[in-house]
Amino acid sequence: MLEVESIHTFYGLSHILFGVSLKVESRQMVCLLGRNGAGKTTTLKSILGLAPPKAGRIRFKNKDVTGEEPFRLVRRGIGYVPDDRRIFADLTVGENLEIAARRSEGRDLWDKERVYELFPALKGMESRRGGLLSGGEQKMLAIGRALMGNPDFLLLDEPTEGLAPALVKSLGETTTSLKETGLTVLIAEQNVKFTLSLSDYGYIIDNGRICYEGKVEELMENEDVRRTCGI
Repeated sequence: MLEVESIHTFYGLSHILFGVSLKVESRQMVCLLGRNGAGKTTTLKSILGLAPPKAGRIRFKNKDVTGEEPFRLVRRGIGYVPDDRRIFADLTVGENLEIAARRSEGRDLWDKERVYELFPALKGMESRRGGLLSGGEQKMLAIGRALMGNPDFLLLDEPTEGLAPALVKSLGETTTSLKETGLTVLIAEQNVKFTLSLSDYGYIIDNGRICYEGKVEELMENEDVRRTCGI
């Protein structure tokens, strides 16, 4: 589904990613773990074209999409939930969902009713403005909005950030449900235990470089990884 090959990404003159490579197979849930500032968000932004790499290649569905504009990548089937949610504060919950709607061929369509089945709490606040929602409610809305684009591949950036433990548990169940629908997911997270419990494969990033990778069981048994991530 996705192959990132030795990308180097800069913000201005600052070199952020150094030869980052990773791969996500269809229907997999893969995690990118690391401390704050390690390069997780920049990796996702590079994939989506928000921070195009200056070197290296990104392939999506076997096509080179390096540097393509974000709206074209969304049309190709990539959904994105940013760490700061970025919902439209002046629009209602329903309007936030409707504005992101995009039809897609060849898979079950996500619409408002299906999003409300996934997040029943949103249905009861359909007419409430996004800016009046709690952090957890905004996170649900941000995920629902991404699903309205009917993606094949979903990028989740720090989904548990700022959430209470009960909401983190609920989010884990939701993410598992998404995988069961056939969606491919790449999660960038600091919450190691939560993320590894959901994932099939993982990468550890530090100082803009991938330092470890492997199946979840291998990462959990690796003493260096356990020490680095505090598992």
